[in-house]
Amino acid sequence: MTSHKALLPWAQIDTVLLDMDGTLLDLHFDNYFWLEHVPQKISEIEGISLQQAKTRMSEAYAAVTGTIHWYCLDYWSDKLGLDIVAAKREIEHLIGMRDDTLPFLDALKASGREVVLVTNAHPDSLSLKIERTQLDSHINNLISTHEFGVTKESLSLWQQLHQRLGFDPARTLFVDDSVNLLHTAREFGIAHVLAVANPDSKGSVRIIDDVPAITDYRTMLEDILANPVVA
Repeated sequence: MTSHKALLPWAQIDTVLLDMDGTLLDLHFDNYFWLEHVPQKISEIEGISLQQAKTRMSEAYAAVTGTIHWYCLDYWSDKLGLDIVAAKREIEHLIGMRDDTLPFLDALKASGREVVLVTNAHPDSLSLKIERTQLDSHINNLISTHEFGVTKESLSLWQQLHQRLGFDPARTLFVDDSVNLLHTAREFGIAHVLAVANPDSKGSVRIIDDVPAITDYRTMLEDILANPVVA
């Protein structure tokens, strides 16, 4: 009989920092919104083909990827002459949690761990998603990095987040669907990271080799509950 090997050393983890889109929520909404819905709106407004609109938006996204602008709804509303929040509401029915999110959050809470949502999403986007999913009834502390003026791509964000929350980096886990952000967290000193290999329910599972990765949180529930945080 082979012994069970836990994906993460839960006995060494007190604090869990969680991304939102693609980590707790299905990334399908965001991918569809930015890659299909927005180009369609631009095509209609400007009288250009959908392919032309997709090409234009792809270039616009690439110009600000990784910056606060990429995540800023005000920036995109101004740049495109489009009410982004209103456009999101047109397809808000697509906003939903991953199937494994609530069991994961429930186990983390039951095990006594400190759980904090840390998202690069704009506050207006965060509000819409909370409205649709009631995430705030499962996580007490929800933070948009826009409060700090920098995103998770920046070491400055991690320094400011550490000052605010006072977590021990050596006993903290950060979960995100972006491997690049996991590397930044590690560079800051976060000891434990976990990638989500299937952020979009309509997309394929990604092969991730350089950090621990998961496709279903429910495979970890037994290990989480078997290693509660002792006050």
